[in-house]
Formats: sequence, structure tokens, C-alpha cells
Amino acid sequence: MSVSVLGSGAFGTALAISLAGKGPVTLWARDPDQAQMMQNHRVNSARLPNAPLPKAITITSDADLASESEIILLSVPMQKLRSALCAHSATLRDKTLVACCKGIELTSGLGPVSVIRETVPEARAALLTGPSFADDIARGLPTALTLACADDAIGRDLQHELSTANLRLYRTTDTVGAELGGALKNVMAIGCGACIGEGMGESARAALMTRGFAEMQRFALMRGARPDTLMGLSGMGDLVLTCCSELSRNYRFGLSLGRQDEFDANTTVEGVATAKALAKIAKAEDLDMPISTIVSEISTGKCSVGEAMRWLLNRPLKEE
Repeated sequence: MSVSVLGSGAFGTALAISLAGKGPVTLWARDPDQAQMMQNHRVNSARLPNAPLPKAITITSDADLASESEIILLSVPMQKLRSALCAHSATLRDKTLVACCKGIELTSGLGPVSVIRETVPEARAALLTGPSFADDIARGLPTALTLACADDAIGRDLQHELSTANLRLYRTTDTVGAELGGALKNVMAIGCGACIGEGMGESARAALMTRGFAEMQRFALMRGARPDTLMGLSGMGDLVLTCCSELSRNYRFGLSLGRQDEFDANTTVEGVATAKALAKIAKAEDLDMPISTIVSEISTGKCSVGEAMRWLLNRPLKEE
């Protein structure tokens, strides 16, 4: 099957590089000048400068051309997914659309698969998620991901088509669990970064990760996810990677909050909007989500990291 990647950020470019080892890939860039530069110089100097683009990748700014493929990977920020789908819905109706973003839409509270189903109901929707950094994938380092598709037959075909020499895909039909594992771990990563940035130590980070994971499970089960999904790559796996590495944008953002440093406003931090969405849902549904709620507070400057940690530590004692 033919494959396109819509979105030429670091992750979309890395996926295109890995998939190019199996055959032709079309990589769509929104900016025509960037697309032409990448096509001419065979490198995405703005997003992934140390990864040459194989000849099997065709770079274009023509969305209609990119949408001719049978499988289309959507590597755009979560909060821009709906607008991207709406802009190109006419050419995406009969396609297999694989979301490669993580988060919860702030306006609707939906995950990426749900947004695809709502926006382009005629398309076949799936999700690619899990512990992965773009640089690792582009360098050919071994990476395991979760491929979530409610239709297991379509999921099997996608698993075969999108697995590469360095990408090993595990299949699930639990799209809700996979969506939420990838979304909520970003919120916990901000919290862990803030914890380390404030100088609270590794023990505090371990506690925050563990209680954060309990919060992730609580929310996911409420939304109808299967418990075992959160124990896999899209939940626990992604949580460990994102909460422990400065390669994570969400973790770096948290570090900057704890250290009271400036952070690049042009860097997409999906966990900020997701934390806001979670706090809103938790309040409306009377769900106990203290870490998500306080991450929303510190991310929007409503309280300091020190105040947030004191509030968490002074909550009523309870059983684990």
C-alpha cells in the first residue's frame, strides 16, 4: 500500500525516514519553501538536521498529492488535528488515517481517533503511539509502538505495512486506552520535570510517576479503556520514557517551570492543553485527578511549583 505522512515536524520526518526503507513515501510540509528546501537538500534542517532524507521520500506542499496514498499518517499537533482534517476532508474520506499525535482536544475532550471519526466518518481510523523519540527512529534505533485500531482486520494490515526494520508494532483494538495513555503521560511528564527542576529529587519524581499512573488508570477506566492497555507501551512505556528524559518537550517544559527559566514559545507542549482539558473534565464529573489539576495550575501560572508540591503533600492521607 502507498503511504504518506502529513506533517514534516521531527516525528513525521522520522517516520517517513523509517518507512522509506520499505518503499516510496510522500512527506507533506505545509510551507512550500520548506518543502522545496527539503526536496533539494535532502534534510529537514529545521526539525531533524542530522538525519538525511532517503531518495524514496518525496517531499511536497501539495496536500492533494499527498492524500492520494492509501495510508495517511497524521503527524500534526493534537490541537490542530481537527482543522487539518477539515481542510482536507474531501480527499481523505476513503483513506486509512493513522493519527500520530498525543493529547486530548481542549474544546471537545476527545482523543485523536475520536476526532478523526467525528470529522471524517467515512475514513478508517487508527492510532500510532508509544515510547518514541524522533531522533531514535530516524537513526534506525529499535523502537516499539502501539498500533490501535478498533477493526482488528484493518489493524493487522496496518501492522504489516507500517512495521519496519527498526519499528516493531504491537496491535490493540482498544483505541480509547491507547489514546489516553499517550495523552495523560504528557501531563505527568510536565509534573516530573517541574519536580526535578524545583530540586525535589529522584524519590519525589518516582512518587509522582507512580501516583500519576494511578490517575491515568482511573481516568482511562472511567472512559471505558481496558486496564491492560495502560500497562503496555502506550501507557506505562511512554510514561517512563517521557518522565525521565530531557529529550521530551513536556519534561523540558516542566523543568523550566521548576527552575523558573524561559521556555521556547514556538515548541509544542501537548501536555499543557491536555492538563487543562483533564482539569475541566475532572471538575465536571467529580473525578479525583489532583496531579492533572495541579499541573494545569502551574502550566498556566496560577500557582508556583513549590506551592503545588506542598498542596499535594498536604492532601488527606489515604490507602494506596
